[in-house]
This record gives sequence, C-alpha cells and structure tokens, in this order.
Amino acid sequence: MRLRRLTLWMCGRFSIMTALSLLLSVLFAPPVLAQQSAQLGRFLDQVQAADIVPGANHFGALLEIAPIAPALKGEEIIGYVYLTSDIVNTAGYSGKPIHTLVGLDVDGTIIGLKLVEHHEPIVLIGIPQARIDASVMDLIGFNPMQAAKNGEAPPQVDIVSGATVTVLVIGDSILRSAGRVAHLLSGGTIETAGPTRMVDPQGGAVSNWETLLGNGAVRRLHITVGDVNEAFALSGDPKAMKRPEPGAPDDGFVDLYVALVSHPAIGRTLLGDTGFERLQSQLGTDQAAILIMGDGRYSFKGSGYVRGGIFDRIELTQGAETIRFRDKQHERIADLAAADAPSFKEIALFRIPTGVQFQPAETFSLQLLVQRAIGALDKAFTSFALDYRLPALYSKAVPPAPKTPAVVKAAPSADTKNPEEAISAPAMTDIANFGNGPNAPLWQRIWRSKIASISVLVIMLGVLTGIFFFQDILVKREKLFNRIRLAYLLVTLFWLGWVAHAQLSVVNVLAFANALRTDFQWSYFLIDPLIFILWFSVAAALLFWGRGPFCGWLCPFGALQELTNKAARLLHVPQITVPWGLHERLWPLKYVIFLVLFGVSLTSLGLAEKLAEVEPFKTAIILHFLRDWWFVLFAVALLVAGLFIERFFCRYLCPLGAALAIPGRLRMFDWLKRYRECGNPCMRCAVECPVGAIHPEGHINPNECISCLHCQVLYHHDHKCPVMIQKRLKREKRAAMASPSMNPSSPVGTKGGVAPRNASSQGEKA
Repeated sequence: MRLRRLTLWMCGRFSIMTALSLLLSVLFAPPVLAQQSAQLGRFLDQVQAADIVPGANHFGALLEIAPIAPALKGEEIIGYVYLTSDIVNTAGYSGKPIHTLVGLDVDGTIIGLKLVEHHEPIVLIGIPQARIDASVMDLIGFNPMQAAKNGEAPPQVDIVSGATVTVLVIGDSILRSAGRVAHLLSGGTIETAGPTRMVDPQGGAVSNWETLLGNGAVRRLHITVGDVNEAFALSGDPKAMKRPEPGAPDDGFVDLYVALVSHPAIGRTLLGDTGFERLQSQLGTDQAAILIMGDGRYSFKGSGYVRGGIFDRIELTQGAETIRFRDKQHERIADLAAADAPSFKEIALFRIPTGVQFQPAETFSLQLLVQRAIGALDKAFTSFALDYRLPALYSKAVPPAPKTPAVVKAAPSADTKNPEEAISAPAMTDIANFGNGPNAPLWQRIWRSKIASISVLVIMLGVLTGIFFFQDILVKREKLFNRIRLAYLLVTLFWLGWVAHAQLSVVNVLAFANALRTDFQWSYFLIDPLIFILWFSVAAALLFWGRGPFCGWLCPFGALQELTNKAARLLHVPQITVPWGLHERLWPLKYVIFLVLFGVSLTSLGLAEKLAEVEPFKTAIILHFLRDWWFVLFAVALLVAGLFIERFFCRYLCPLGAALAIPGRLRMFDWLKRYRECGNPCMRCAVECPVGAIHPEGHINPNECISCLHCQVLYHHDHKCPVMIQKRLKREKRAAMASPSMNPSSPVGTKGGVAPRNASSQGEKA
C-alpha cells in the first residue's frame, strides 16, 4: 500500500511539474506566439465597400504602413477602411476582441461603421443587434484630427441599458483607433503628436487641501438635483422627464473632485509619503494616475465594475483619446492624508492604462455618466464634464517635437497582433519584466494585473490536489472532510464564480476546437488568465481522476446546485429517487446535447454559442440572474429541480460534463476503492451517490462520477459500511476478550485499586 501511494505521489508530482513547465513555456514564449494576425482582410470579403465608405465600389490593396484598405470609386481613393481590433485593444465584457469596421474619408472624418463580429454574452442573446449598431451612429461625422486641433471633446455614444460595458468599449475603440489612423494617414506615425507641456516633478511643494483647491491642482464639479433634471429634460426623452430626481432643485446630487496625484507635490499632499511611494512603485515609466473624490447621493463608481470589470460611469477624454478604467487599474482609498481635507463618501485612485495616448500636463476632461431608471430594465443616460488642466506651477513647456517624415514600415505579418502592440514589441523573456510596459502584449498586461486572483486560484488548485492525493487520510475523518468540502464549495461559488467569473463553459470547448481548425492563436485563450489556468488544470486532472475534480469541486454552478440541495434537505424537502432504469436512459441526454452543439459549431460557431444557452452558467454565475425573465426562469427551474433531485442539471443536461467525460476515459489510475460486497448485498453507496454514478451491482461509472468522495467516506466508516462494521465488531470483541475483567485467573487490582504492572502491560498489548 505504501509503495502504491509513493508511486502515485511521484507520478502526480511528475505530471504537475510537467504541466507547470508546459504552462511556463507558453507564458514566457517569445511574443510572436502570443499575437495574432491582422484580421481586416477576413472581414472585407463580408461587406460591400459602399456599406463602409458611401460611394465606393471596391477596396484596394492594404497599405504597407498598417492594415488599412483604401476605398475606391473607380480608380479614385475616396476613403479608407480599417478594423478597430487591428489598431487598438478592443477586449469587451467577454474578454475577447470586438471587431468593428470603420470608414474614414480622405480628411480623416468617420463616415461609416459596421460591427462585424463579437462574443459579448449580453449581446449574443437578449439585446437586438440593431440597438448596439444604432448606439454608435452619433460618431459618424466626427473628425479626430480637427477635434484635437480645436480642443473639442469627442461625441458620446448612446448607452444601451443592459449592455453599458459593451457599448462603451465599442465607442472607445472607434474613437481611439480613428485618431491614430487619421494621424497615420496625414503623414505621422501610429503614435500621435507629442505634448507641448510636460509634468515638472520639481514643481510645487507639499501643501494642504485648501492650497491645492485654490491653485487648481484639485478641480471640483458640483451637480445639483436641478442640474440633473434639467439635463434629462434637454435630452428630449419623455420617459426620463416623467421620473425626475426627488428633492429640491438646490439639493446636492454629487460633489466630484479630481487631482493628478502622480505629480509628487500633489500626490504627497493627498496620499501622504507612504501612499505616494506605493503608487510610484505601481506606475510604469511616464505613467500617470488621478484621484477622484466624490460625495452625495450619486456614486461615480457604481457597481458595473463588479460584474464587468469596467467602470461604466466615468471616463477621461483628451483630444481624440477616450480612456476608460478597469478594476485592475483601481484602488480604493479610505481617507486623504491632508489634515484639512474633508471626508468623502468615495475616494478612488485610478492608474491611467498603459498603451493609451495621454498627456497629463495637457487639458483633459473627466466625464460623469448619470443614469436614470425609466422601466424595469431600461435606463436613460446623460453626462457632465469636469475639465482639468495641471496648473503652470506643476508643469513646464517643452519645445514642439520636430516633424519627422512618415516611416514606411513593413505590413504586419501573420504573427503580429496590431500596430499598437507589435510595431516595436521587445522580446519579453525575463519573468521580472513580464507584462511590463506599454509595448507588452495585451494578454501579458492582463496576467500581470490579475496576480492576486491568479494566486488565489493557484492556492485553490493546490489545496484540491492535496485533497485528492491524501484522500485516504481525510475521508476517515467524516466531520473534518465534510467541513473542508463545504468550505471549498462556498469559495468556488462565491469567489471563483460570482466574483472572479471563472465559470468554464462548453463554449470554451467549441471555440478551442474551432481555433484548431482555423487560425489557432494562443493569445485568444490567454486573454483570460483564470479561465486559461482552469482549463490547463482540468486537462491535467483528466489524466488522473477524469472530469470529477472540475465537476465536483471547481464548477460554480455545480457548487450552487449542491449547496441549495443541502439547504433543501435541512428544510426537509422530500428527495426524489429516480428509478435506475429511467436514470440510466436519461444521462445520455447530455452527450446528445454536446454532440449537437459540436456539430453545429463545425458550420456556425456563433449559432452554437447561442444554442449553448442550454447551460444556465451565464445567467446564474456570470450575470448574477440579471437577464431577461425567460433566461432567469430557465435557470431557476433547473435549481428548483435540483432541490428534489440532487445535481439534476449535472446528471442529465450538462454538455460540458459530457465533453469532459469523453477524454476522462483516458485517466491513468483508479483512485476509488470498493469491496467485493459492494452492490451485493450492500447498496448504500449507490443509494447515497449524489449523481447516481454507482451501478446497482456496485461498480462506479467514471463517466458520471464527480469525485465528491462520499463513497470513500462510507468505505472507511465503521458505523455505516457493513464490511467496516464487521471489522469493528471483531476488533471490539478481541479487545473485550483480552481485557483483565474477562480473565478470571488474573487479579483485577490491589487493595489500593492499582493494577499489577504485568496486567497493565497485557492490556496495552491487547
């Protein structure tokens, strides 16, 4: 037995080390492996030239300087077309790029837009595509070069309630990419012109709140209830006008303050020396940070960033650049260090994301998006602007950069992702520099920003590995094991599922299979580190235990089913026992569902993703039940069924479980122990198995087993397992026969009640 355990442990360690080495080889491979080719050519074949550039009848060959296609009318160039994801990062709510074709005229004005491909979960089902298309139509007619020259702010997109993050990302990517392409076509490079002013680190001195407020280093925006009601009245939305903000017109709605805290004098005043030094350690070269402080009834942070990772109520605009913040760039501040500073309801530190064109010494604007509910699911929106310019005390003028002729670069190769990341991307083989700098690939920057979440997940996987390798020790202690399992399921549901949104789906399987057949790129899968690590660990676990470690321990929806069923049992909800004959005929349903989805994905991955809504994961875990009522009804119906039949969805309908069960047949070891008496005569394990994976004759079906280890608890239980009960009774009988009281020839003790030494020794040996 010890030799077997040692062998399994060594094999396990070898497999884990092999898996880790493979993972590291992927993560720290040269960037060429983590980038994807320009996608413009693929989408040009799907549209008519006139749909993007009115009047054009065909496209010309891509320019050498960037993936941009001339739009021609006969032989005359009347505009240009590009794909936003070839120019800037366009990762949306799903973490995958949103592809939008943009048409510019020869002067750089946006004259056409078309959303051609996305994987946004909210838009795939529930919100019509036409509403998303219409939301960005106000951007047509905007010229980013003229706006930057005249100091004008870019137009705002029309927010679609329920898809705020998606619409904001689409609008942001259009505006940022249009500015860069227009500048490139005018004779510049992919980077915009340099600043005319720069931050002076030696400027100013540590002071106090009143001083910063007085000299303009801290700017304020005060909005009253009357201001908000007036703004919605001017918007012309009758539904919004009928629901005015309650209160007197002079009542405060929000008091907003902003400051550039990456400047030493301002940062040390507001954050203190310790806080500023910590901020400096987090900032890259020339990276800036702002502090936003708010008070009043309206929150500038909202709650959208909790679900989608993007702050959907604020944005920075500077010229043609629009900057939106994600949760990884945010830090909550409890109090300001300045002694005379007022207290605020919210204080948030935001680091300007790397890779954007932001000049901290130039004027920028903080846009506050105010929303108003006008129905059960619909909202109306308006915005207010707070302009900020770093005072002259903290900045200095720089001579204008000499204009350099446009450098003709080679067209992006099949290994480059986009000009923003690939024009001068250095080789990043040093782990210490992993994901550092604006030229780092997007996936590396995301991994670096989610170190804390990655660490928690790695700890979870390490704990689970220990549970399985030392299961024989744990399952002998029923109460301890049950508590460990309950705690693990709670972490899986609340943190892994509802907070981290790391719910694997059959869509991941279909997308991977599709990528293998088309243009497989690691960067597509590395964009979400938690999902990637989970899939990597699931693949390794399939070799040892099959699908059980994921389905029984790491699936948030599976944890939700099990926990709700436990609650139902505590409330004495009657449990339904499905007859074995019916149960055996129902579980193939999930394999049929998976095969149908896989077959559909071979012809249309988009349709397969829609049909994959048979999984309630998106509704119950990713979107927290905040969807149209029919999706919520379906998810709740499955959970209700699970109250009476434990893990109902896992048993009969889960296509992901079916997809994992197929390769799970290749596992190397059989870790679950059985007695010859299992199934004949004892059937306790079969009766108590939460998914009915144990046949009446006693053997375990590995395709259905979720490795909950309950049968192993029973296997070692000397009050529940008949074999163990017999062993315990024999052991107690031998102990009783060997006790001094059962031996008449031995004295029971002496006058003082002390047993003779030899009797004590015999008892100990027995």
